[in-house]
Amino acid sequence: MKKVKTIKIDVDLCNGCRACEVACSAFHAEPKYSSTNPEKSNIRVLFDVKRNLYIPVMAGEYTDAECMGRDQYIIDGTEYDECTFCRASCPARDVFKDPDSGLPLKCDMCEEEPPLEEPLCVKWCITDALTYVEREEEEEEEEKLDDVEIGLEALANKHGMKKITDTLARLSMSKKGEYV
Repeated sequence: MKKVKTIKIDVDLCNGCRACEVACSAFHAEPKYSSTNPEKSNIRVLFDVKRNLYIPVMAGEYTDAECMGRDQYIIDGTEYDECTFCRASCPARDVFKDPDSGLPLKCDMCEEEPPLEEPLCVKWCITDALTYVEREEEEEEEEKLDDVEIGLEALANKHGMKKITDTLARLSMSKKGEYV
């Protein structure tokens, strides 16, 4: 069993105070708690003007490419695009990128040694819009790839399996280490 940590968000309770952004940026400042800069926070509070609604969003995984979808969603009569609620740091937008270095940000649940009881954004949320949740899930055995497999997978994604198999066949026909 593995422990899965998440933060549950209730947008109906968020008042837009942004205490979560300030606490997060202070925790991740160098040195810790030396400054606050919400642009360096791993959580952002977005504001929907049409519905007068604040929406906290945590930084997720980095993606090195823009997504292909620009689907539109209609929620209670208001139209949103996919980027509105996306947690990813990507080339299409600057949300969840460090403003100084340009490096992607990702929520780490404020994990450190010794571990905190809950992430600081949850602790400092005065309206309880953010709630820390831990649950146990069965852990599936994941086959770990070695360096060669990771490299081959990257080559296959870039050049295709046919190119790799043709090259391997050509290399295997070499004589005394010389390639034909």
